[in-house]
Amino acid sequence: MTAAAQRPFFDPEAMPPDPAFADPAVRGPAVVPECLTARAIRARFAAPPRWQPETDDARRALLPSPLRPAAVLVPLVARGDTLHVLLTERAADLPEHAGQISFPGGRVEAQDPSPVHTALREASEEVGLAPDAVEVLGTLPDYVVATGYRITPVVGLIERPFVIQRAPFEVAEVFEVPLPFLMNPQNHERRLLHLGHSVRTFYAMPYTAHRRYFIWGATAAVLRNLYYFLRA
Repeated sequence: MTAAAQRPFFDPEAMPPDPAFADPAVRGPAVVPECLTARAIRARFAAPPRWQPETDDARRALLPSPLRPAAVLVPLVARGDTLHVLLTERAADLPEHAGQISFPGGRVEAQDPSPVHTALREASEEVGLAPDAVEVLGTLPDYVVATGYRITPVVGLIERPFVIQRAPFEVAEVFEVPLPFLMNPQNHERRLLHLGHSVRTFYAMPYTAHRRYFIWGATAAVLRNLYYFLRA
């Protein structure tokens, strides 16, 4: 890792769980399987319900203005009858968010006509996902991160085969997590971060396949909002 690479000043996996989130009734019920099909999610975005996303207004108020616009693609990949969420592990020597689990994405460039364009461009550059392979379903509410970015999550459906072409200078690994796993709050955690006299919380969704992946922070928060949206 180069000297310029930035990692959190704390170990997120070492942070204690929030006891107020231990009750299954607080976490919420799992999204039922019939709402997790490509057809159902396409219909949900076509006619969105009334729902309440989670926001971090306290963080937004502390950050300098203007926030830097960014966009990520939330890729829902069809694997047989089950959708999977494609995620990346960022390279260890990136200047921001090094080594973290994230969606493909990045900052909005001056030539980008929209956040959707940004998300598709970045996904093509990072993992080789052609823009015309993605059916854009819609967007989720913007999410603000501590590094001063205002991120627009763009949800896209990928139903045709594609070959991963990882950009090694940006992406250390590409992997997928079954959507039913991520849309079941029994797999969600909320952890505590003590900052002086204040306490902050953040979501985490640890997932184990051939190795353990610790999904946390903005990525987990976006997935939590997707959960609220699909269960509404």
